Amino acid sequence: MSNAMILEVEDLGVSFDGFKAIDALNFYVERNELRVVIGPNGAGKTTLLDLICGKTRATSGKIKFKNKDLTKLSEHQIVHAGVGRKFQTPSIYENLTVRQNLELSSPGGRTVLSSLFFRRTPKLVARIQEIAETIYLVDELDMSAGLLSHGQKQWLEIGMLLIQDPELLMLDEPVAGMSVPEREATAALLNRIKENRAVIVIEHDMDFVKDIGRKVTVLHQGKILAEGPMEKVQADERVIEVYLGH
Repeated sequence: MSNAMILEVEDLGVSFDGFKAIDALNFYVERNELRVVIGPNGAGKTTLLDLICGKTRATSGKIKFKNKDLTKLSEHQIVHAGVGRKFQTPSIYENLTVRQNLELSSPGGRTVLSSLFFRRTPKLVARIQEIAETIYLVDELDMSAGLLSHGQKQWLEIGMLLIQDPELLMLDEPVAGMSVPEREATAALLNRIKENRAVIVIEHDMDFVKDIGRKVTVLHQGKILAEGPMEKVQADERVIEVYLGH
């Protein structure tokens, strides 16, 4: 594999009670690539992210991230290696401000905030400002996170991952429940953040997929059914039959 590849998943398999959720899967993502994974319910999309971030253990195969085999690492070690994951429901601290949520998520933030001598370094202040601008929340920095709209909460959680500066960011249905303007803003956001990292997005919203999808992977029964540009994937008879035709 070339140096351009940041993630190499080879012959990956996982079974739950004899059911093959992921079946001898090969999946490759390049640096600075935004990849969308689609497929019917039960195709193995979320399981794939669970395997990459170490939440679920593989039965067989390898997951190499920057040539490191993630299947041998704990969830914490995988985060430390540079992999960030956003789950379907936002996990923000609703009673804290947007700024405090970002501070807590910054490297070393948890220990720093619990210290009596916590000082906001100019570097951290500048980084939080930069992230807030990226996620459209610069005017909400001192607002309680519980008062944000559903879409803004999703953006805050993306910001809480970005402040850790992961080289691979994985998002599970980031626009579920968003308004059309929020969805369009999220597409622009993802296209910006992929300039410094690889991003994998699982999504059901086909309009959103068209907005962001340079390269789309279609999973079906734990295997790759089709892969390529959205136009090609949309025209694939097998994809229409199992997924888009519904």
